[in-house]
Amino acid sequence: MLRAALKLFTLSLLLWLPQGNAAIVVSSSRVWPAKDYTRLTLESKQAIRHNMFDLSNPERLVIDLEGVGLGQALKDLSKLIGNDDPYIKSVRVGRFKPGVVRLVLDLKAEVKPQLFVLKPVAEYGYRLVLDVYPAHPPDPLMALLEQPKTSIGETEVTPTATSQPAENAPVPDDTPHMAQNMSTDKNGKSIPGATANLPEMRARTLIIAIDAGHGGEDPGARGRYGSREKNVTLAIARKVKELVDNEPNMRGVLIRDGDYFIPLAERVNKASKVNADLFISIHADAFVKAKARGSSVFALSEHGATSTAARWLAKKENEADLIGGVNLAVKDPYLARTLLDLSQTATISDSMKLAKHVLNELGDINTLHRGRVEQAGFAVLKSPEIPSILVETAFISNPSEERRLNDDNYQMKLAKAILGGIKRYFAQNPALSKPKVAQIN
Repeated sequence: MLRAALKLFTLSLLLWLPQGNAAIVVSSSRVWPAKDYTRLTLESKQAIRHNMFDLSNPERLVIDLEGVGLGQALKDLSKLIGNDDPYIKSVRVGRFKPGVVRLVLDLKAEVKPQLFVLKPVAEYGYRLVLDVYPAHPPDPLMALLEQPKTSIGETEVTPTATSQPAENAPVPDDTPHMAQNMSTDKNGKSIPGATANLPEMRARTLIIAIDAGHGGEDPGARGRYGSREKNVTLAIARKVKELVDNEPNMRGVLIRDGDYFIPLAERVNKASKVNADLFISIHADAFVKAKARGSSVFALSEHGATSTAARWLAKKENEADLIGGVNLAVKDPYLARTLLDLSQTATISDSMKLAKHVLNELGDINTLHRGRVEQAGFAVLKSPEIPSILVETAFISNPSEERRLNDDNYQMKLAKAILGGIKRYFAQNPALSKPKVAQIN
């Protein structure tokens, strides 16, 4: 009797598992919701075979996972979907048939999904990644226009890609106030070279793209006390935006405004879509030696890195796409165009000027890791037309700097230093070739 029961149990088990293989265990499931897209990740020690299709009325995505055990990580997946998720309403998980687990995603709108497998890298095993993009993504420039307008005295200005005032348009009454803001630094001291007669300073709103490094699946560097670079950079980036938005003739745009991953090329692309005047990428690096400390600023190089350390750092930062997870099946034409346009050196020259101003400002609040701007082949700085810099605010691997990086007051000091460098750059290098603004009465 016992022997017959064992045989029946064995037969039942074989029906539930793929022939000759144990069930694949999903060790972790993660969901990263954002306005740009929502990412769902299933991690395992083996690659998961899968099939996906969609259903309408109502909108749903169905994903079948072959040879996967219905473990706790999958059972808990539904709990990870929040009410504020822009695209996914809920997830249902269950055994569809022997050897197959089915995921049904109830959607809030029509979407364009991408499902792909990432090979093991860094701390991760195999990852099955679902990226849920909106079928009709919003225009980023229109989204910027719809934000609250920046007040300049009694005049309001809004950035636009098409409306340009006439060359002889009257100067707004608040011009002296604007010029005064642009000609003083964070301490109220005058900025050499600033002038109240720059038409750039009185005729348009300047758009500053602020990029918080890493995010989502890519945590970036980690400190001894558990700090994650992605959290520190976002906190500083938000403070930079706050300060920029308080300037009467500037508007800050966060490339990443939450804990989610954005590919390096897409960060550049987003800055271009809002016609950014500058691109500032914020980081907090780690080194193998805990005593390494200080702030650094980097620009792109056409002819190789200026030091071994800069080359090492660029390689490390460029690996963010591998860790964060990029769908290699989707080709990015913008990146290809970027690489082609790097023969134009004017943007790199402007990037160096901006980098020097920011580095000088950082030197007032922190030790400089090196006393000069360095250059290397950072992928995130490869805009053909936007001056771009990468700021390593401090070493998160240094325990004393890690503590300061988590301090709100010190984060604000870093943000003020970055803004001070931006203002000094524009005071001496007005971006006259960029789109101007629409004056709204």
